[in-house]
Amino acid sequence: MIATGLGAENSASDTLSVPAPAPRAVSVVRADARTGRLVRRIVVSPKPGDPAVRKLDPAVTAAIEETAKGFDVSPELIHSMIQVESNYDPFAVSPKGAQGLMQLMPATARRFGVTNTFDARQNIEAGVRYLKLLQDTFKDDRLAIAAYNAGEKAVAKYGDVPPYPETVNYVAKVGKKYGQAKRAAEKSKIEAKAMEQPKPVQQPTEDQPRHIQGYLDAEGRLHLATR
Repeated sequence: MIATGLGAENSASDTLSVPAPAPRAVSVVRADARTGRLVRRIVVSPKPGDPAVRKLDPAVTAAIEETAKGFDVSPELIHSMIQVESNYDPFAVSPKGAQGLMQLMPATARRFGVTNTFDARQNIEAGVRYLKLLQDTFKDDRLAIAAYNAGEKAVAKYGDVPPYPETVNYVAKVGKKYGQAKRAAEKSKIEAKAMEQPKPVQQPTEDQPRHIQGYLDAEGRLHLATR
């Protein structure tokens, strides 16, 4: 959630796989897309050990990638924040009134010219612009993330992550997901680069003995081939 007082697989993937926590019932408030009225529903999380796999809206994924690139912000960080903020629910509404994918408070939405907080692209752009402003202000992703939750004034007051349980927990959650996403993205790049490596092709002749060529892939597995 953003307060008003103002350091994955590849993020371009549209599939989200998250280990499921212990079963629990959660009361979720969201806005009806047609009427705009708030609707409360009870959601029960999956059983332990069952992965929760969600197919993301390609339009949402594209908006995250394009907006992050436009404002020079890590798309992996935006994905991580959205996971914590709304779990990719564009109609999520918090008990405090934060709305949409990046949980914009009404005052913050107005500040960045948002006319419809439940419009995914508008919500993402405002959230990314706000995060970029915080990064430029504090020169530290950890403090920027904290300010996104607690507000600029709170971070400026303490000169660090404010000692609010909600904010401390928020920074830890986003930081953990961000680290995982960066490692997954780097792994994907390494694997893609390995796939692009040209494989030498050489036909053996009668007077040319066969040689065994070996290489390790990105997973550390040994591959042997004759050449």
